[in-house]
Amino acid sequence: MIPVGTVVKAKAGRDKEGFFVVVKSEDGWAYIADGRRRKVESPKKKNPIHLTVTNTVLSHSMDTNRNIRKALRSFRED
Repeated sequence: MIPVGTVVKAKAGRDKEGFFVVVKSEDGWAYIADGRRRKVESPKKKNPIHLTVTNTVLSHSMDTNRNIRKALRSFRED
């Protein structure tokens, strides 16, 4: 299981190469959001096999789409 708040990179699917935050993790699935296409209200259900886990775990609140976009901004710029 991937901990909630972890920044991940999608390896497969339509979201390939994008950065996301895990907003929920249950039953072997990770629910991810980026604050733009995938909102907190309707996160993408993703198999953890298709995700690359980064070493970054966000400690501050990721309850709004705006906070997620701000947190992921530095990953998109690199």
